[in-house]
Amino acid sequence: MKYTFLVFLLPFYLLANIDSAFAGKADLQSSPNSVIPHQKSTQVESFDVVSRRLLTGQVNLIFRIEQALIDPDSNKMRAVSGQLVTQTVAVESFLKHQYAYQIGLCDQNQGSSVPVDSIPPLSGSNLKIYCSLYNSSRELAKLTPLLDVLLSRRGELTVVRELPLVSGEKQSDLVLPMSPVSRPNLHKRATAHAILEPDVDKTASLFIGKNKKKAIANYLPPVQPAIKPPSAALTILKNAEKFLATAIAEFPDANNFHNPQKTAAELDRLTYDIYLPEKQLYQKLLSMPNTGIYRVLSYQADLRPLNTVENRSQKNVLGRYPFPVLVEPKGDFMPNLPLQIVKGKFQLLPQGVNYGFMADVGDIPLEQLDASLQAVAPEKRNIFINYQPPKKLNSLQAERQKIITGKHQVLINANQPILNTVEAKLNRTYLVRNLQFQLPEIISNNQPLTRKQRRYLDQLLAMQSSDVIVAFRPVSRRTDGTYTIIWRVLQELNDPKIDDLDDYLQYE
Repeated sequence: MKYTFLVFLLPFYLLANIDSAFAGKADLQSSPNSVIPHQKSTQVESFDVVSRRLLTGQVNLIFRIEQALIDPDSNKMRAVSGQLVTQTVAVESFLKHQYAYQIGLCDQNQGSSVPVDSIPPLSGSNLKIYCSLYNSSRELAKLTPLLDVLLSRRGELTVVRELPLVSGEKQSDLVLPMSPVSRPNLHKRATAHAILEPDVDKTASLFIGKNKKKAIANYLPPVQPAIKPPSAALTILKNAEKFLATAIAEFPDANNFHNPQKTAAELDRLTYDIYLPEKQLYQKLLSMPNTGIYRVLSYQADLRPLNTVENRSQKNVLGRYPFPVLVEPKGDFMPNLPLQIVKGKFQLLPQGVNYGFMADVGDIPLEQLDASLQAVAPEKRNIFINYQPPKKLNSLQAERQKIITGKHQVLINANQPILNTVEAKLNRTYLVRNLQFQLPEIISNNQPLTRKQRRYLDQLLAMQSSDVIVAFRPVSRRTDGTYTIIWRVLQELNDPKIDDLDDYLQYE
């Protein structure tokens, strides 16, 4: 029996020794006011170590609260509410241990004309850290009622389940006593109320003058919420950050403090953007006009998982890392290269009535390609240069659908029609004929034309369009199946026209 008891206590003994070892190491390395540790008292060393840890905790907590304010997940809001309480208790306990009258002391330093420079056992630098911790904690405590209100709002979007009892005893459901209460895991996303969302095609397609058959009759997808953080909460967080910045500046290694915002931004960039050395490696090509480098992501990167809720007012992956703009923007019309990875293939993302096709032209360096495409095989060169798009809107939409489904009559080779997809490979060069249209809003939105608007019919039907031939070459492949490509615009053709837009007008 005694051996079982000793085995039970062994992990706690080891953890205690590990914690003491790390604490001793931190005391030697984190002291801001000395080079030789033994020249300082144990009390001052303890203040430096503990205050650093509390400051880091405050900074991380502010970042987590900022994320919870814009996230519809109720578990995140509940988690930061509890973390705010525990952090506040930890800071107050530390402050009272150092000096019992922090209210009068720090209030005097905030508003008195004769501030206190130091007070035993706090030096001038430690006093600034002490009061900054006190003021930041007092600011963050104002968030408690706001977070409670916001948690109730999140409960309208996702399920808020009971937390486990403090004493740890089990509790059964009141209606079904034999069924245990489901406990939440705050590390996971809360379950959305709108469950059993069908897995249907969510590709945004624009069909003018015809009805698109839906996968499920009369089905309307759930509307995602638009969440804006309260201005009062943002003001509180900003004030708390100012106090923390004052405290962090008192440490000689202030630049080494962890910044969670910068870390999150860098991780996001590494996940979805190119690596900086890649850009430097192809600097010679990128110095040429109408060239660029871009990371082609999987189509799944921008998809919302089924039965989850997201804040539609926040930028998604495609909003943060948009497709590369190929030519000079024309107002708000920016012709781009909507390329993505779908099942190991490059694919042009269908957008509106836009469409395009592409083909593998072999291992040809981009520098050897020009507007005449003389380095390309004749049959492929003729298709890309001589292709003429339809000028009627209905025919244009039919043309787009034929290319997407592979039913077009124009053939790249003996058996392959022109397609908007091609097998993704390294050390190959691909040609793209990319046609894009910015239809008038009165047409794309099916808005009825008023009598007053008829005077400005020419302006209302004005349309922007683009038709370019662009070449791209994959230069690296990531383990997640995404590619980094370099691209170059070879020829900008005449803007395609649509002659019968007035036939699709609706009159009041």
